[in-house]
Amino acid sequence: MGARTTRGLGTAGFARRLLLSEYFILYLTVGYFAVMAVFFPELASPRNLSNQLSNVWPLLAVAVGQTFVIIIGGIDLSQGAIMGFVSVLGAVIVTTAVDPALFNGSPIWGLLISEQGGLLAGAPYGVVVAVTLMLAVGTLIGLVNGSLIAHLKMPPFMVTLIGLMLFSSTAIWLTQSQNLVNLPPEFTQLGAGDLVSVYFGEKVEATIKRRDILPFVTNPMLIALALAVAAQLILSRTVLGRYIYAVGANARAAEVSGVPVKRVVMAVFMFSGFCAAVAAVIYAARLQGGRPTIGSGSALLDIIGATVIGGTSLAGGKGKVTWTFVGVVFFVLLSNTLNSMGLSAFYIDVVRGGIILAAAALDALRTRLLAREGVG
Repeated sequence: MGARTTRGLGTAGFARRLLLSEYFILYLTVGYFAVMAVFFPELASPRNLSNQLSNVWPLLAVAVGQTFVIIIGGIDLSQGAIMGFVSVLGAVIVTTAVDPALFNGSPIWGLLISEQGGLLAGAPYGVVVAVTLMLAVGTLIGLVNGSLIAHLKMPPFMVTLIGLMLFSSTAIWLTQSQNLVNLPPEFTQLGAGDLVSVYFGEKVEATIKRRDILPFVTNPMLIALALAVAAQLILSRTVLGRYIYAVGANARAAEVSGVPVKRVVMAVFMFSGFCAAVAAVIYAARLQGGRPTIGSGSALLDIIGATVIGGTSLAGGKGKVTWTFVGVVFFVLLSNTLNSMGLSAFYIDVVRGGIILAAAALDALRTRLLAREGVG
């Protein structure tokens, strides 16, 4: 009886340590991949891995911004709308040709776009201007969101929900729900380019493609990882990072302690808008068009889901970019396997919603267990 009890306690203790470990989602991701690869061998093929990684990078970019917002106890529902809106703005600048049959009813027809293209179509620095404008507008929208929340004490949910409705509708209105295509190759390379042809030549690239293998080191990968590394350094190595955690843990106590809470909130939402714009650049370049609906549908579910699954607490005060990265990988892997099962979009969304709910419940359980043990 004693041996059984000891083994039972040992198993329970191991499960408890595993549950409380900050690497729990990493273990879960590796285990899930190993099991699913048995049933779907193509899951581990180089081409499939490369394709799935291409889905990771834009989602990681926007989820990094959502991580900051959730750490301070907020939420940003406007990120998807920002992505669609700024992708349209960027395309308006550099598109090289526009179909009049599709856009002659648009309010910007003849003013910002014409049959010959956008404002800077074919200009040497057109792509630089377009990307700069996209990043600036995304950051500005985040500033407006943050200012309303910080100075007027409006709930983040309400402010960003209004932003979601406003900017998604504006993007659709400006384009009449059409996609602005014919983007120059200098722009599309940001979403599909790789280092193979640059450093090893076109012959090596052709060989890789002939063997049905896609390159792993791509421009979106470098952009997203650079953003993620910079964000993690901000959280872990700067005064601003300590302020962000303090605001999320207890905003009132942080303010009493001298933390500039209003400026921190504004900075976080500005960064969230900036990250959404970075993701918009990657998505628009990859899809070769400015799409007003680029962040609609289940995109918001993906963004928040990946962040929460990674371990960032909806209660605020806890989260890491490294956790978000693992959450993004798990969420993309989950979507890939669900699609491989041949499930309808409805059932896929139901399963993903259930996973997010389970992640939120798990976070509440972990918080309670840690509180009992007097940890964190």
